[in-house]
Amino acid sequence: MIERLAVIGVGLIGGSLARALRANDAVGEVIGCGRSIEHLERAQALGVIDAYCQDPGKAVANADMVFIAVPLGAIAGVFARIQGQLAEQAVITDGGSVKGSVIADAVQVFGEIPSWFVPGHPIAGTERSGVEASFPELYQNRRVILTPLAETDPQAIERVRAMWERVGSEVTEMSVAHHDEVLAATSHLPHMLAFGLVDALTRLGSNDEIFRYAAGGFRDFSRIASSSPEMWRDICLANSEALTAMLTRFGSEMTELSDAIRRKDGEALLRIFGRARAARERYVDGIDEGVS
Repeated sequence: MIERLAVIGVGLIGGSLARALRANDAVGEVIGCGRSIEHLERAQALGVIDAYCQDPGKAVANADMVFIAVPLGAIAGVFARIQGQLAEQAVITDGGSVKGSVIADAVQVFGEIPSWFVPGHPIAGTERSGVEASFPELYQNRRVILTPLAETDPQAIERVRAMWERVGSEVTEMSVAHHDEVLAATSHLPHMLAFGLVDALTRLGSNDEIFRYAAGGFRDFSRIASSSPEMWRDICLANSEALTAMLTRFGSEMTELSDAIRRKDGEALLRIFGRARAARERYVDGIDEGVS
């Protein structure tokens, strides 16, 4: 049971965690924190939070669990505001999708990795944002990756693990570097492809006609291009090394595919398409991992 949860950033991710913990009778009081009073008032009206403030330092006072769900570019500022304001038994975790960036921010602000900080990343989300988009089932049957370091208190890890398992998530652990490489391939690259495709089509002279006749495949693939531009800018900047490596590799794959089409090499196309279908059927079909 979490007695007092402080959610810094009450949007889709933070709001859904608060809703899920309430639905599972796993939290007493929820304090929300954000920059917009109107947004926080809306979250309170929806029953997502019990009270709110705009100062992270005040929000974490007496909280035994703190969840930071702000864009990556804002995490260092949150760390700075909560420094010295935490209760003795408080545990802090986050939802940032690039753990190397979050770890670097923690070291910059605190001078070390605090034992009570458990870096985490729920692999869940939708293309929508804001507290109105939050819902309690978001984390059911989803994966949450924790990336604790040698300095992280094992009891803090278990408390964060128990919180996510309580809302129906499967919790795994991996190293910070491996997490960022895996997410660059499985989440960040697909978002770049969706953004890039839609932007490229938008700049074609006949884009109105192209979008008018777009079929279901285009709508499904491009759905994640409706995600927050600010959030994905921060992700690109934070995970630039791993993401550019994946983009370079994908570019080579597209060159190979383009060459096969230009040569009208049907056998090469069948090999590429066959490998792709077999891999998807083996590893992906039947698994809905969200878009975060």
